[in-house]
Amino acid sequence: MAQQLKPELKQFLDAGTIIPAHPLALTAERRLDEAQQRLLTRYYMAAGTGGIAVGVHSTQFEIRDPGINLYEIVLKLAAEEIDKAGLDRPFIKIAGICGLTKQAVEEAQTALKYGYDMGLLSMGGLQGWTEAQILERVKTVAAVMPVFGFYLQPSVGGRIFSYDFWLQFSEIENVEAIKVASFNRYQTLDVVRAICNSSRSEKIALYTGNDDNIVADLLSTYRFEVNGVTVEKEFIGGLLGHWAVWTKASVQLFEEVKACKANGYANMASLLSKGLQVTDMNAAIFDPAHAFHGCIPGIHEVLKRQGLLKGTWCLNPDEQLSDGQADEITRVCKAYPGLIDDEFVTDFLKLNKN
Repeated sequence: MAQQLKPELKQFLDAGTIIPAHPLALTAERRLDEAQQRLLTRYYMAAGTGGIAVGVHSTQFEIRDPGINLYEIVLKLAAEEIDKAGLDRPFIKIAGICGLTKQAVEEAQTALKYGYDMGLLSMGGLQGWTEAQILERVKTVAAVMPVFGFYLQPSVGGRIFSYDFWLQFSEIENVEAIKVASFNRYQTLDVVRAICNSSRSEKIALYTGNDDNIVADLLSTYRFEVNGVTVEKEFIGGLLGHWAVWTKASVQLFEEVKACKANGYANMASLLSKGLQVTDMNAAIFDPAHAFHGCIPGIHEVLKRQGLLKGTWCLNPDEQLSDGQADEITRVCKAYPGLIDDEFVTDFLKLNKN
């Protein structure tokens, strides 16, 4: 029988929260730096996030490669740190799940072994599959554990799916949330409209993964006529690589967004302007100027400057900062001091010396 999301966590997920995508800490020899990996997990908890996603794109897909085999280890380390923290608040543990159906099921079973609550199911790497075949894979994984759907943009290994695909996807039992990371307004609309037209529209939590449009996504209400009734849907939270850096400031901004919505969207114009600043910062770390080539090293660069990582090394040695990317990161940090959390990290590190 499939694991179900605990009622208190389902309620928490549906209320909306902030979930960073966990990076991978490596040594100069490109081996796991366990101490820094554990430190990162503690940082995200201390910053006030509502969960973490481990084994996802930001953790580097190469962790699954033969000879590297870090997938289970990174899940285990994060779970141990969360258990050790003994948080007195809800905290959702999400495991990235990839690959062909057999691999995806095995990864879901590994996630359950370490107490993970949901699987963020990537549809990347299945370019030759039909939509029907991919939906069968989703059903198979959902029969093991709760699924967090994931629309990954094509430029980093995803593919474009039809409206009908997302409509059928939304009907699958044990799909509890969908992360839209299409970085595209048309494709984002497809997903939201499909959820609204499904019989499970009230059961699926909508989370943004559109790092280029975070604040506007969180402030938007989608409305569609379905059988003569207006159905509304909002992005209630986010699962984002962008939130892996400057996380305390992101938590504070997320609280501002929630307060704005709770108060009749007062101060929305100011928040939308701040959202453009967030997009500018994201451009510096995600490197769209070079087709996102430096997106993971960009995350690492920020964390290295703060002392949360020792370097920008990736498992793939070709993944490095693009020309001019470091200067761009310097520029946005100077331009938007209210959106960085250097002081918080300094205090955190004083209390968390390895």
